[in-house]
Amino acid sequence: MKSKDTKLNFVFFKNEDIIYLDNAATTQKPQVVIDSMNEYYERYCSNIHRGSHDLGSRATTKFENARDTIAKYIGAGSRELIFTRGTTEAINLVASSFVKDKYNTVILTHLEHHSNIIPWQLQGLNIKVIPMDKDLNIDIKEYEKMLQENVHSFVSITHVSNVFGIVNPIKELVKIAHKYDCEVLIDGAQALAHINIDVKDLDADFYAISSHKAYGPTGIGALYGKYNLLLHMKPYQGGGSMIADVSFENSIFLDPPMRFEAGTQAIAEVIGFASALTYLKNVDDIEIHDKELLSYARASLESIDGIKLYTDALNVCGNLSFTINNIHHEDIAILLSKQRIMLRSGHHCAMPLMKHLGIDGTVRLSFAIYNTKEDIDDTIKALRRAIEMLL
Repeated sequence: MKSKDTKLNFVFFKNEDIIYLDNAATTQKPQVVIDSMNEYYERYCSNIHRGSHDLGSRATTKFENARDTIAKYIGAGSRELIFTRGTTEAINLVASSFVKDKYNTVILTHLEHHSNIIPWQLQGLNIKVIPMDKDLNIDIKEYEKMLQENVHSFVSITHVSNVFGIVNPIKELVKIAHKYDCEVLIDGAQALAHINIDVKDLDADFYAISSHKAYGPTGIGALYGKYNLLLHMKPYQGGGSMIADVSFENSIFLDPPMRFEAGTQAIAEVIGFASALTYLKNVDDIEIHDKELLSYARASLESIDGIKLYTDALNVCGNLSFTINNIHHEDIAILLSKQRIMLRSGHHCAMPLMKHLGIDGTVRLSFAIYNTKEDIDDTIKALRRAIEMLL
């Protein structure tokens, strides 16, 4: 992969002379994604699944072809993929339609985003948190012990930490959970853009993803669920398009995934999502590029006095976080922004993790296919200037 050449596919970088390292929050969009969405609005804008006219038929075909593309990308069947507004809504859907009134306990990790904590609190579940080792890896023995003590619980775990980029051993965790009659949801928001996902190989019961963290538009995501589980789930919202029959006495819902997609869908965004994954599929050596950038960035950061990286975990992708002794993380981010380097500071919607570490936030670098070693070099130079000003 040549990141400089890849960057040419992103119109944003033609208009803005900046270094963008906030990709864990959202990524920039390649021109093909923007074009595919514009084509919908300019050439065949119509609602789906309802009209018999040509425009409606074309829009419906494009929409369902997009579902096929996205499902295939993660190793799922089309009937197993439900469109949501993002990973957050996907997790809430499972909480409301599957977990509610079925489980007393949900098992999480310290690495979870708020979106994989709050939905379980809203359902009144008892939350158990898996212990970690000094490098923030899940303690597998303690995890299994927790499952032995909480048979028939629900397990919900992030695939990749949005703070430290730690990749959890999902296949092993799922296998252990199933030994103890536990179903498993995986938060794949950070994984989709960085690693190959095969939900069938992982044997995950549910897998939630977002488009905008993988070069697609905002406001759209998806939930994979094993079809036998989806078939016995009730929708948690109602409206048009998800029914087979309606009377004032009763309504009959369509089979999954349609029963979970009430109302007019985000049609252009779904098409853009599929376009983003099609683009991503044709980019070579994504994981190699990611590992090289992370290794280079880590080594560069470690050359700076007073820096703390918090983990030496070996299986990491996408991002890393740090603090600098006696300097507030927000001050660093502000001064780098003034030098046209955009990165994230704060708690990253992972306040329980920050409390566990005894800090209130970090500075985070998160990478994409268009980032280069030159970006990191410039960032390190800017970081050194910021430190000189602040100390």
